[in-house]
Amino acid sequence: MAIAKVCGTETEYGIRLLGSSADHPSGEPNAMALASMLVNAYVARVDKLVGWDFEDESPGRDARGFAREGSPPEIDTRLVNSVLTNGARYYVDHAHPEYSTPECSNPIELVCADKAGELVLAASIEAANRVFRDGEGIAVYKNNSDGKGNSYGCHENYLMDRATPFSRIVRHVVPHFVSRQIFTGAGKLGSEGPGANDEVVRYQLSQRADFFEEEVGLETTVKRPIVNTRDEPHADPRRFRRFHVIVGDANLAETATFLKVGTTALVLAMIEDDYLSKVDLTLANPVRAIRQVSRDLELNQPLEMADGRRMSAVQIQWVLFEVASKYAQVGGLACFGDEGVGRAVLSSWEEVLQALETDPMSLDKQLDWVAKLRLIEAYKDRHGLDWSDRRLALLDLQYHDVRPGRSLFQRLDMVKLCDPKEVVEAVDNPPRSTRAYFRGTCLRRWAPYVQAANWDSIVFDLGKDPLRRVPMMDPLKGTAEHVESLLEGCNDPAELLERLSA
Repeated sequence: MAIAKVCGTETEYGIRLLGSSADHPSGEPNAMALASMLVNAYVARVDKLVGWDFEDESPGRDARGFAREGSPPEIDTRLVNSVLTNGARYYVDHAHPEYSTPECSNPIELVCADKAGELVLAASIEAANRVFRDGEGIAVYKNNSDGKGNSYGCHENYLMDRATPFSRIVRHVVPHFVSRQIFTGAGKLGSEGPGANDEVVRYQLSQRADFFEEEVGLETTVKRPIVNTRDEPHADPRRFRRFHVIVGDANLAETATFLKVGTTALVLAMIEDDYLSKVDLTLANPVRAIRQVSRDLELNQPLEMADGRRMSAVQIQWVLFEVASKYAQVGGLACFGDEGVGRAVLSSWEEVLQALETDPMSLDKQLDWVAKLRLIEAYKDRHGLDWSDRRLALLDLQYHDVRPGRSLFQRLDMVKLCDPKEVVEAVDNPPRSTRAYFRGTCLRRWAPYVQAANWDSIVFDLGKDPLRRVPMMDPLKGTAEHVESLLEGCNDPAELLERLSA
């Protein structure tokens, strides 16, 4: 039986300086300084900054059985790398502000946590911009490329059974990753990256497709692979694998995020249970196919399969959906914890595939690439513009603007899956269904006594004793059900540690 698909996202946001200083390079802070300023402005509101514990970081370990030699990555200690009371991590990574959601037990919970991250960034902008003169400030974008050939990621993470052969994961997940762009793409005007000038691309489904050059590999910033092999479980390595996904777009539309995570969790569960053993969707050239899918606005481009067949991305997704529907009938939705959430994933998956097959533009309230395309086409036609007009590129960028008063996305009547009040609540409070509850609650109550924290442990400093590390090696332990009464019954962290020891 497939294990619970605990999940999370890591989103790198685009950042730029606005105003007169931006017109004078000598007076403009570099991107890393801007990102640090942004994160600092947000965490300055807390009594004590709780930093990230890098003790167990091992980004060079490869799921294929080898490890890159060398020490853990060097960390610039001047940059803020913080843990928030909602269990999230907020920090500077590769000159971008990055928000990693707390661990979530199902896709709808993750949608809520992901949208809370957008509110954190918006609050950060407001706080940081207080130091600028009128007309100047920082702008932040939830997108994946800067239009100059540089891409930054939105990564996904899924809890998997360590016993599942990695080769089996690769075989079955690649066709899903290549084809799921039809509902996960954030939309992109033009193209960039390797081979971008090979053809004229007015608009494409995905912001990330241009930047993938390998089928399988360890890298995340160069020669990006469709399947990333980083083996850093952030949990008991004997039992668990953290499947690290770098091939997705950063979505604003809640339906797109829900399907991106929900369908992938279901495919991974089927892989664990070896339910796809009789399904062969192997692509002849996945790297070429991922770009073909992204550039196919008609959604009917036949992709060459390894066995000589030809199938479109929609057809591949229909095959996966049909198998998943049968899987659900034999009890395969336990991986979501809540079967209702699993049923919602299947229902939304089917509804969206039907619309993509008949009238893709009818999904303009559910999918980012459709909503943005409708905006751009309307503006282009109204003003009689050519596709190369710079104003369309600015429109593309403004769709992703995190600032409430500037975001084009926020002006649209998009489908909402989460109650906005719950999203606001998730800014400061962790999910109750994973170990993020223990981490976040300890930080909210006893931050002055927390020396550092990471995904699988918290380090307490009581002032007189040696530092005390509390391990959290199971993502489904430390939930409200497990520890709420314990935490409420302790007056201070010393009492908590004593009771945990007992």
